[in-house]
Amino acid sequence: MQFYSSIAKGYDELYSEEQQIKHRIIKENLKIKNSDFLLDVGCGTGLLDFNCNVIGLDPSLDLLMQNNPLGHIENKIVARAENMPFKDNSFDKVISVTSMHNFDSIGKGIQEIKRVGKNEFAFSILKKTKNFDLIEEKIKNNFNIRKIIDGKKDWIFICSKIFK
Repeated sequence: MQFYSSIAKGYDELYSEEQQIKHRIIKENLKIKNSDFLLDVGCGTGLLDFNCNVIGLDPSLDLLMQNNPLGHIENKIVARAENMPFKDNSFDKVISVTSMHNFDSIGKGIQEIKRVGKNEFAFSILKKTKNFDLIEEKIKNNFNIRKIIDGKKDWIFICSKIFK
């Protein structure tokens, strides 16, 4: 958290181009309608530009407070992925872009994402993260992976919910 607070003012300059590439890949692979409610878990400054109802969630108030002219997330909530303040099945789509490796509990965060999402999910996972194998295992145990896309620095997982 302290790291993101320290880089908040320059976050967009550091990461906007990279994040926009991942967002484009996600947009191309999720069928997003204007009426959809989408949750962006670990949204940072809110760089997301999807044409639907978006809520951004991030534990860093400093990132969320950035006035980002590129972003279109109007509703931003300070919260951790492991304890989301939403009812079950609240969102048509849930995405998490290069943030799962920062979760305090990867398993709990993924369970929460599954709980609040209805059926369609997209996750980008940093290839070089030390927790890659654990994150991939948790995704495989909780979701049907429809496609894995090479996003250069990340693997992007397009998934649907496993109903048990």
